Amino acid sequence: MRELEKIYRRLYSHYGDLQWWPAETPFEVIVGAILTQNTAWTNVEKALERFDGNLSPERISDLPIGKLQEIIRPAGFYRQKSQYLKAITAWFMSYDCDIGLIKNRPLSDIRSELLEVKGVGNETADSILLYACCLPTFVVDAYTMRFFQRYPIDAGSTYMEVKNFCEAELPRDAELYGHFHALIVHNCKEHCKKKMACAGCPLEKHCGRFP
Repeated sequence: MRELEKIYRRLYSHYGDLQWWPAETPFEVIVGAILTQNTAWTNVEKALERFDGNLSPERISDLPIGKLQEIIRPAGFYRQKSQYLKAITAWFMSYDCDIGLIKNRPLSDIRSELLEVKGVGNETADSILLYACCLPTFVVDAYTMRFFQRYPIDAGSTYMEVKNFCEAELPRDAELYGHFHALIVHNCKEHCKKKMACAGCPLEKHCGRFP
């Protein structure tokens, strides 16, 4: 078994299924992926609540930009994010809001297409593809980068290096990728913080990093 799979199993054995990114619809995941840029998820939840249960591509498309900005204000950077939401909604509607149509496209093509949408970078694109479309693409965020900078495994130093390393070392499985990303984030919040709290970490005996 490869080392990365061992890490995954140790984390999963300790934390279990974290029920990551709960959402009512794939579109809610897409909206969340935009709103979570440069802010805490608690602020995203506040913004999502302000849609009053009416979060649909049609509504985002039809809302005047000023009204949309007011709704998403708690998520911060609301002027930019309102433009990003309009753009990603137009992209989703170009597929008739049908995840099945998106999944019929080659993953590399759809990822490249997403990266052309205003406001969509690597992390946002992969979050949408993994969590909204259930496609096997590994998400790398600040927590993931911190984790692999500390754990004694050479995953690379850039987004794409870490992403490609994880996809090469793990079975190509969207559910596994989602679980692993969630586990890394959770472990970084619990133990692998900016100031490390190694005691009790499920990887403590294997990591070898101590404050």
